[in-house]
Amino acid sequence: MTSHPFDQAIALNATGEHTFAGATSPAYANMVGPYGGITAATALNAVLQHPALLGEPVSLTVNFCAAVADGPFEVQAVAARTNRSTQHWTVAITQGGETVVTATALTAVRRDTWAAVEHTMPHVPAPEAVALPTAQGRVEWLNRYEMRFIEGGFPGVWDERDQGHSRTLQWVRDQPARPLDFASLTAMADVFSPRIWHRRAKFVPLGTVSITVYFHASQALLSANGDAHVLGQAQGQAFGQGFFDHSAQIWNQSGVLLATSHQVVYFKE
Repeated sequence: MTSHPFDQAIALNATGEHTFAGATSPAYANMVGPYGGITAATALNAVLQHPALLGEPVSLTVNFCAAVADGPFEVQAVAARTNRSTQHWTVAITQGGETVVTATALTAVRRDTWAAVEHTMPHVPAPEAVALPTAQGRVEWLNRYEMRFIEGGFPGVWDERDQGHSRTLQWVRDQPARPLDFASLTAMADVFSPRIWHRRAKFVPLGTVSITVYFHASQALLSANGDAHVLGQAQGQAFGQGFFDHSAQIWNQSGVLLATSHQVVYFKE
C-alpha cells in the first residue's frame, strides 16, 4: 500500500485463504456510502491480490445489491474454475453478515493474435488545452479526479429541459496523479456522472445496479501510460421504466482503446 488515497481506499488485508478485510474511505465518499467505482476497484483488487491468480483481468461485472455503508467490510474471492489460460472468479462483499455486492471476473493469459479496433478515439484538444472546472465537487469522491470536460459537463442550469443527448467527452486522471493500473482503470470506468442528469437537466435520485468493465490493455500498456490523462466518453442508450443504461470508452493519448464499459442504473421519479 502507498500513501495515495486510492491505494488506501482499496487496501485489503488477507484474513483467510479466500477472504480479505477492508474499510470504506472518506476520501471517496458519495451521497450515500462510497463511490461505486472505488467499490468495483476493491472487488477487483481481491482478485489481483489472490495467490491463485492466473493472468490479467479481461472483464469484471459488479452488481450493487444494497448500499455499502461507511465502515468495515469483508471480501471473499474464489476462483470458480481455472483452465489452461483462463480463470473465472466469483467475488462477494459483505457487511454485518449480509451481501451488499456480488461480482464475477475473468482473467486470462493473453496471446498475440490479429487485432483491430472499430471504436476509434475522437479528435479532441490536448488535456492542457481544456480548462479545469471552477467549482469543487458536490461529493468528496469527485475531488479525487482531475476532470477536464470537452463536451457534456454538468448542466449549467437544472431547468428540466431535454438536452437531446447525454454524451460526455472528458480527459481524466487521478488527483493527485497516480500511475494507471487495472484497479484505477476500473474506478475510472465509473467516473461518468449519471447520464439522465445530462439528458434531462433534472437531479433525480438514482443508483448504479450493475457495471461491467472490459479490459483491452495489458498491464505493460497501462504502466507505459504512467500518470497521464486518459480520454473518457460516455453516452446513455435507453431511458425508461425506472432504469437507464450507458456505454463508455477509455483511450490513452495515443488513441489506444484501454477499456470499455456498460452499466445499468436505477432512477426514481
